[in-house]
Amino acid sequence: GESVSGQSTMAASASRASPDFKLWDQLGAGKFEVLNLPLCKVLLNNDTTWPWLVLVPQQNDLVEMHDLSDADQLQLMREMSACSRAVQSGWAPTKVNVGAIGCVCRQLHVHVLGRFEGDAVWPQPVWGATKAVPYPTDGVQRDADIAKFREEIGKFIVPC
Repeated sequence: GESVSGQSTMAASASRASPDFKLWDQLGAGKFEVLNLPLCKVLLNNDTTWPWLVLVPQQNDLVEMHDLSDADQLQLMREMSACSRAVQSGWAPTKVNVGAIGCVCRQLHVHVLGRFEGDAVWPQPVWGATKAVPYPTDGVQRDADIAKFREEIGKFIVPC
């Protein structure tokens, strides 16, 4: 809420992950941990079609972005921007898509993925449009992509 002066009356707390954070099984399934940022756990979606990260604020009982404190909303934006820049610098997509839809899994999370003009569904949304192409089970490509994401994200924000 806002006071008469226009100042936010929402409590601002330090941006940080909660020590008792629990990632919902539904959200963690089919993803690989990349790194932790001050607020978010960054996951790699198990789909080699696009460079695709999922950021999950590490606080329980969040559904909407406005469920975060003012300070944590700003931190989420910083982390989304850093991950967007990482996708742009590392993979050079035509467009970086960022979205928080949350109809399938309501735990607050944000998708950051690179889209390429001429990809299988360009310019339509990717959600549910194609069958995922999982990383090979030997882990070589997955591990290389995770390392690349860590390096690229590290250019724009300091991981925990």
